[in-house]
Amino acid sequence: MVISQGREIGAENTGSAVSLLFAAGRRPEAAAIRDFAQRHGGFAISFDPSVDRATATAPIDDQGQDWLELLASGLTFDLVGLRPGPPSEPPPCVHAYALAANAEAAGLEAITMRPGPHLAGGHTMLPVVRSLAWLAATLSEIEGVEAVAWQPARSWSGPAYFRGGVLRWIEGGVFPGLGLTALAVTPDGGMQSEGLSLFAGQDLRIEPELMLDKAEGAKIGVRLIDFLVEAGPIDAPQRVTGPDGQALRLEPSANGRFIRVWRG
Repeated sequence: MVISQGREIGAENTGSAVSLLFAAGRRPEAAAIRDFAQRHGGFAISFDPSVDRATATAPIDDQGQDWLELLASGLTFDLVGLRPGPPSEPPPCVHAYALAANAEAAGLEAITMRPGPHLAGGHTMLPVVRSLAWLAATLSEIEGVEAVAWQPARSWSGPAYFRGGVLRWIEGGVFPGLGLTALAVTPDGGMQSEGLSLFAGQDLRIEPELMLDKAEGAKIGVRLIDFLVEAGPIDAPQRVTGPDGQALRLEPSANGRFIRVWRG
């Protein structure tokens, strides 16, 4: 379990977007995505500007990027940065999980997927975010994917790690707390989540008294992330049981943005 060491905690997240990263020159073209969709199933190409540009309601991209509109579970997502156009800007890697050595420094190129304009205002709704994560997990099987960057958490994950965690969650398993969210040690010795607010409406703040052992603190964090994704925002103090049976006290912060955690 890798826990970040407090870099830029609390920075603004980048909204609902996910990038797939490839070695230079190995990004797929639109035709490769079409072929993959036909073989895999579960999603479809709902609009392809390279096939019929005359009916496009918007330019390909304000940076000239090639793109596709994907349809999954009745929701549309824009996939940009395809070849032969320029890649998307690689998002920052602040938290890394099951990532190949030196992947961040390998000069990788990105394609990026985000909810389509039809979903403006609804990009944080759980069905939209779940579908985005599922599509990213599915597309991570494309040959050449080196990493999956989940932008709300500023996390990069190895493709198999990301795919396994997301698909288990979609099938009813535990939420993949280290991947779709992240945990980082804060300067005062506490621990804080990043990206959880997209799923639960609040982020998590574990107080230093529970962080005498970082591994134990991380276990608490992962357990509570799963709990908060299911429970939603908390507006009053409550007590829960931690992973080792210890009592924990949860309390919303004064501004309501965080759930603070102490011994119960």
